[in-house]
Amino acid sequence: MFCMKTLFHFAYLQAISCLFPVMIFTALALSKIVSIPFLPRYDVILLLCLIAQLLMLMLRLETLTELKVICLFHVIGIGLEIYKVHMGSWSYPEEAYSKIFGVPLYSGFMYASVASYIYQALTRLRVKVNAWPHPYLSIGISLCIYLNFFTHHWIYDLRWWLTLLLVVVFRKTTVSFQVGSSTFRMPLVISFLLIGFFIWVAENVTTFLGAWQYPNQQHAWSLVHLGKISSWFLLVVISIVLVIEQRKQKNVQPI
Repeated sequence: MFCMKTLFHFAYLQAISCLFPVMIFTALALSKIVSIPFLPRYDVILLLCLIAQLLMLMLRLETLTELKVICLFHVIGIGLEIYKVHMGSWSYPEEAYSKIFGVPLYSGFMYASVASYIYQALTRLRVKVNAWPHPYLSIGISLCIYLNFFTHHWIYDLRWWLTLLLVVVFRKTTVSFQVGSSTFRMPLVISFLLIGFFIWVAENVTTFLGAWQYPNQQHAWSLVHLGKISSWFLLVVISIVLVIEQRKQKNVQPI
C-alpha cells in the first residue's frame, strides 16, 4: 500500500514526467493572455511548442531516437485531426498561417506530448512490462483501433468490440514500477484506463483554454463528454504499444 511519503514521491515523478505536456499547457495559457502583433495565436502556440521540444533535447530529457517516435505521433495526430475536423467532430475557429486543411500544426504536439510522457514515466518509474503479447497481436490491434477512429463515421463503431479484444490480448500483461524502494504491479489494461482518464481531465483544461472546440462548446465552454474517456483509453493503447515495441527493438524495455 502507498504510504503518504510514497504517494507524494509518486506524484512528483508523475509531475516531472509530464514536463512536456505542462509546457504545452503553459503555451496555451500564455497565448490566451498575451498576444503578439501580426502573429495569430495558433502560430504563437506552435512557436512555443517548438521551443519546448528543443529544450527537451538540449536538457537531455529526450534522446534523438525518442524524438523520432514522438515525431511519428505528431504525424499520426495531424492525420487524425484533419479527418476529424473535416467530419465536424471538433474545430479550430481561429485563423493561423500554420493551418493545414483547417488544422493548426501545433495540434500534433498534443499527441506527441502523450508519447513524451510515456517515455519519461517508463524511465523515472523504472517500468517493466511482463508477458507482453506477440507483436502481430499488439501492433495489429493498435492498427485496428486507429482505423476505427476514421471508419466509425460511416460504418459501425467497433470501439467496444476492440476494447473487449484488447482485454483478451493483454489479459496476462502487467506492469511493475518503482517508487523509491517500493515496487508495485498492476494489469496493463488498468494503466491504459488511468492514463486515458487523466488525458480526458487535461482535455477539459485545454478546451477551456481554447485549444480547440467541440460543437457543444461554440457558445460557451462545457465539460467534455464522459464518452471521450473511451477514445483516449484506446488512443493510449496505440501510444504505449508504439513506444514499447520501439524500446524492445533497441533492447531498452525489459519484457
